Amino acid sequence: MGEEIAEQTRAGFKTALVFAMLFALLGTVLVFAYFATFKRPATTVILIRHAEKVIDSNNPDVDLSPAGQERAQELVRMFADSGINAIYATQYRRTQETVKPLADHLGLPVTMINSTATGELVRQIHSDHRGQTILVSGHNNTVPEIIAALGGPQLPVIPETQFDNLYIVTVYRTGKAKLVQMKYGAHTAGGVGSGTMMPQ
Repeated sequence: MGEEIAEQTRAGFKTALVFAMLFALLGTVLVFAYFATFKRPATTVILIRHAEKVIDSNNPDVDLSPAGQERAQELVRMFADSGINAIYATQYRRTQETVKPLADHLGLPVTMINSTATGELVRQIHSDHRGQTILVSGHNNTVPEIIAALGGPQLPVIPETQFDNLYIVTVYRTGKAKLVQMKYGAHTAGGVGSGTMMPQ
């Protein structure tokens, strides 16, 4: 009888020891996961709509107007020493011309991304530029779309007459994002968003 009790005691002790080891292992994993997340730096994404463009109803791929060229130079003044690591623009001249002076100043290439490929752009930001600062030149409807895809709020389409909006999205290590909205360069008039899904 005494041997049976001793055997049961030993079995209970072994079970308790196994559970204690499992809890210790789980605790170690959770602590490691916490610090691994804590160490991941925040990612900063600066988003702008392209600057003012030439008005030509017969040409969907126009250049910047003189006002747009001036606004593009304003980006150099603002971000020359900001530590930008990568610059993206869509396939249209106006978005590429908006960031070209800054890209030239920083010695960075302009990575072209299709204006409809918001998912791919966000994937590249998360996979290739985590912890970095990225500038994206988009359109009045794609900029709000990108902000939402990064975890920010869903903003309305930017009014067609507005070119001075600048958005800074900080994506934290937890995956949450914070949006700061600013104005830059010459003031442009307010208006109503077009609601169109064609790049403007």
